[in-house]
Amino acid sequence: MLITLEETSAMIRQGRTLHIAADDALLQQLPKGRWIGGTTPYFSSEEGGIFTKEKLFVTEIDFAEEIRIASYGKYNVFQIMEECYDNCLTLLIMPYGSEVANKYAKEAPEVEELLMRPTLGWISGFDLNAPGAAKVYNGETGESFTDRAVVMYCRLPKEQTVLINMINLFTDDKADPVIRFDVNELEVTDCTVDGVKVNFAEYIRQKGIDPSMPLVSDHNGSYLNTSIREVREKEVSLYAPVYRNIEYRFASHVDDYAAEFMRRLNEQGQRKPVFSCNCILNFQLGNLEGKKTLPFIGPVTFGEVAYQLMNQTLVYCEIVG
Repeated sequence: MLITLEETSAMIRQGRTLHIAADDALLQQLPKGRWIGGTTPYFSSEEGGIFTKEKLFVTEIDFAEEIRIASYGKYNVFQIMEECYDNCLTLLIMPYGSEVANKYAKEAPEVEELLMRPTLGWISGFDLNAPGAAKVYNGETGESFTDRAVVMYCRLPKEQTVLINMINLFTDDKADPVIRFDVNELEVTDCTVDGVKVNFAEYIRQKGIDPSMPLVSDHNGSYLNTSIREVREKEVSLYAPVYRNIEYRFASHVDDYAAEFMRRLNEQGQRKPVFSCNCILNFQLGNLEGKKTLPFIGPVTFGEVAYQLMNQTLVYCEIVG
């Protein structure tokens, strides 16, 4: 729910357990308590998509029997697997552009144990039209970070289970060329296209590829996106890393981004998410300002975490049982 600073502060003082997303100027004013937070001024609210620096998006974590809050740097971020409860949802927030986010993005797909620990979260951001830095907050200590992750471990009743899911617009055309990379990186120069080595930036320009369409990799029918941040002269910057030994193709073009996104939302049927977040690229390209995406409400993010880092997706979780 999108509420005022005074309302949010009152909830914290009441001892309630909260996940909070807001502009940094608001998060700085909150009292200490049982909360974690991250910066963004973009939200999917009950009233529709909105940009605001006047309110905070607050999600009450009322499904947990017990919670614990911690923070991690790039050298120990994967301790989250060892320090969570046995039956646990791990809520994770990392600042955009930080070394800890880059480390997690590059290595999470190779950490097999992570798939056994339900981990959901997002990359915090800032106003795209103003100077700023992404931050995360440990509300328990009052600390803020630009270079660490914050985590809330949520222990569930033993009869309950966490289900994590995502909504992705994109698929590929199997007739398109296969693109491969030999590095796990966020900045790439060369790739192979159907086995032929080329400069990736030149390939995008020569083929007239729309950079709003991400690279996609097919994991047994489940598509994961890697979105393009910038195409430079000889280098391409990405929002999430590509990985060696993975086959990529560019996503099939979506004629009406906004209509297709809403259609995918409607396909979900009756859902009861306890947490969800949506990518800033979906917000912009899908023209979601003012549009309702119920029941999927929450922060609009600079990356989504559903075990590993995602791009151009909406991720959510439900508690069942």
